Amino acid sequence: MNVYAVYVLKSLKDGKLYTGYTADLKSRLKYYDDGKVEATKYRRPFKLIYCEAYLHQQDATAREKFLKTQWGRNYIKRTLKNYWKEMGT
Repeated sequence: MNVYAVYVLKSLKDGKLYTGYTADLKSRLKYYDDGKVEATKYRRPFKLIYCEAYLHQQDATAREKFLKTQWGRNYIKRTLKNYWKEMGT
């Protein structure tokens, strides 16, 4: 059985967030670090700041979709409030 990870990355270059999902988080993070994702290769390096695990792909894609909305971004800001304080943002 696969486990699907929904993740949020923060670009250490421009400070912007990137949300996605995958069945292999370790490989996916390496893919980003190697610059193989066209949409984000100029925003490297990235830091993983948030992750959730799901047993069903449909649940993971629904959660990813939510986290990409304004409500989802607000959820991340509220959930990681200590992280943002530490980072000074």
